[in-house]
Amino acid sequence: MRILAIETATEACSVALFEEGALVDARHEVLGRGHAERLVPMIAELPDRGRAEEIRVSLGPGSFTGVRIGVAVARALGIAWRARVRGYPTLALVAAMARGNNDACVTVCMNGGHGEWFVQDFGGDGLPIDAVASVAPDVAANRDLRAVLAGSKAEDLALQAGAASPTVALPDARSALRVPTSLLSDSIAPLYGRAPDAKLPGR
Repeated sequence: MRILAIETATEACSVALFEEGALVDARHEVLGRGHAERLVPMIAELPDRGRAEEIRVSLGPGSFTGVRIGVAVARALGIAWRARVRGYPTLALVAAMARGNNDACVTVCMNGGHGEWFVQDFGGDGLPIDAVASVAPDVAANRDLRAVLAGSKAEDLALQAGAASPTVALPDARSALRVPTSLLSDSIAPLYGRAPDAKLPGR
């Protein structure tokens, strides 16, 4: 079976094609912006234009626009190819990349917007220990941290907390199959990680 992985939740945009669990080809670019213009051409550059029986797409939390672009493309391709579409949490992918082939526990720290950071801990099995929290940097630095730090704000967190420097900053679709299957969701809805800024007016 072929699986196409799509990762657009951060300034990095990446796609990867797998066959029977082995990586066939991949693309990874740090764009900042421009995911909407680059994502589909990146997929088209893959063998057979990336066609697969299953599509796995990042649900966030992360960039609001980036996540929605990835989800929209995954849904469209799922319909066109009659492929199953499943979502995965972005922070779980970053944790899987940082853990590598060992069973280390990981604290993932990513840019959360409005000056806050998304922080979440993962066990050696790759499963989350707690829920995603959107907190101020000083709050993140004062929490208990795991043995390994990872994520786009992990270096800043390490400096504030006096911890070892991280080795993984941004997610990469090439590691998508490392995300535990129990975290995959058939409900393709973005994970925002924080309450919406807009609120309904009171009565």
